[in-house]
Amino acid sequence: MEPIPYDGTAEQVRARLIEILRNLPRTRIVRQEPDYLKAVCRSRIFRFPDDVEFVFDDEARQIHFRSASRIGYGDRGVNRRRMKEIRAALLGGGG
Repeated sequence: MEPIPYDGTAEQVRARLIEILRNLPRTRIVRQEPDYLKAVCRSRIFRFPDDVEFVFDDEARQIHFRSASRIGYGDRGVNRRRMKEIRAALLGGGG
Protein backbone atom coordinates (compact mmCIF):
# COMPACT_ATOMS: atom_id res chain seq x y z
CA MET A 1 0.00 0.00 0.00
CA GLU A 2 1.10 3.52 -0.72
CA PRO A 3 1.97 5.98 2.10
CA ILE A 4 -0.94 8.02 3.43
CA PRO A 5 -0.84 11.66 2.24
CA TYR A 6 -1.93 14.42 4.59
CA ASP A 7 -2.69 18.12 4.73
CA GLY A 8 -2.19 20.31 7.74
CA THR A 9 0.63 19.82 10.20
CA ALA A 10 2.22 16.58 11.34
CA GLU A 11 0.98 17.40 14.85
CA GLN A 12 -2.62 17.66 13.64
CA VAL A 13 -2.56 14.41 11.67
CA ARG A 14 -0.71 12.66 14.51
CA ALA A 15 -3.43 13.70 16.98
CA ARG A 16 -6.12 12.44 14.58
CA LEU A 17 -4.29 9.12 14.11
CA ILE A 18 -3.99 8.66 17.89
CA GLU A 19 -7.74 9.24 18.18
CA ILE A 20 -8.43 6.68 15.44
CA LEU A 21 -6.14 4.08 17.04
CA ARG A 22 -7.71 4.60 20.47
CA ASN A 23 -11.10 3.84 18.94
CA LEU A 24 -10.00 0.61 17.24
CA PRO A 25 -11.06 -2.50 19.18
CA ARG A 26 -8.28 -4.43 20.94
CA THR A 27 -5.67 -1.78 20.05
CA ARG A 28 -3.14 -0.26 22.42
CA ILE A 29 -0.62 2.48 21.61
CA VAL A 30 2.73 1.36 23.01
CA ARG A 31 5.13 4.05 21.78
CA GLN A 32 4.72 7.70 20.85
CA GLU A 33 7.36 10.05 19.48
CA PRO A 34 6.96 13.26 17.47
CA ASP A 35 7.47 11.46 14.14
CA TYR A 36 6.63 7.86 15.10
CA LEU A 37 3.74 5.85 16.57
CA LYS A 38 3.57 2.15 17.40
CA ALA A 39 0.46 0.22 18.39
CA VAL A 40 -0.33 -3.41 19.08
CA CYS A 41 -3.61 -4.79 17.77
CA ARG A 42 -4.91 -8.13 19.02
CA SER A 43 -6.94 -10.55 16.92
CA ARG A 44 -10.53 -11.06 17.98
CA ILE A 45 -10.56 -14.78 18.71
CA PHE A 46 -7.04 -15.93 19.57
CA ARG A 47 -5.69 -12.50 20.67
CA PHE A 48 -2.60 -12.82 18.44
CA PRO A 49 -0.59 -9.55 18.42
CA ASP A 50 -0.05 -7.49 15.27
CA ASP A 51 2.48 -4.65 15.29
CA VAL A 52 1.33 -1.46 13.59
CA GLU A 53 3.87 1.32 13.02
CA PHE A 54 3.60 4.82 11.53
CA VAL A 55 6.39 7.20 10.52
CA PHE A 56 5.49 10.81 9.76
CA ASP A 57 7.43 12.33 6.85
CA ASP A 58 6.51 15.99 7.20
CA GLU A 59 8.69 17.05 4.28
CA ALA A 60 6.85 14.71 1.88
CA ARG A 61 3.51 15.20 3.74
CA GLN A 62 3.07 11.43 4.04
CA ILE A 63 2.69 8.76 6.70
CA HIS A 64 4.65 5.61 6.01
CA PHE A 65 3.30 2.56 7.78
CA ARG A 66 3.50 -1.16 8.26
CA SER A 67 1.21 -3.65 9.91
CA ALA A 68 2.44 -7.19 10.46
CA SER A 69 1.52 -10.28 12.41
CA ARG A 70 4.06 -11.41 14.97
CA ILE A 71 2.86 -15.00 14.86
CA GLY A 72 2.26 -17.17 11.82
CA TYR A 73 2.54 -16.60 8.10
CA GLY A 74 -0.96 -15.71 6.94
CA ASP A 75 -3.44 -13.29 8.43
CA ARG A 76 -6.29 -13.69 5.91
CA GLY A 77 -5.91 -10.03 4.93
CA VAL A 78 -6.57 -8.64 8.39
CA ASN A 79 -3.58 -6.27 8.40
CA ARG A 80 -4.38 -4.87 4.95
CA ARG A 81 -8.05 -4.33 5.89
CA ARG A 82 -7.02 -2.61 9.12
CA MET A 83 -4.70 -0.25 7.26
CA LYS A 84 -7.37 0.52 4.66
CA GLU A 85 -9.77 1.37 7.51
CA ILE A 86 -7.21 3.65 9.19
CA ARG A 87 -6.36 5.28 5.85
CA ALA A 88 -10.05 5.92 5.09
CA ALA A 89 -10.60 7.42 8.55
CA LEU A 90 -7.59 9.75 8.14
CA LEU A 91 -8.67 10.82 4.67
CA GLY A 92 -12.22 11.53 5.82
CA GLY A 93 -13.90 8.43 4.50
CA GLY A 94 -12.09 8.30 1.18
CA GLY A 95 -8.97 6.41 0.23
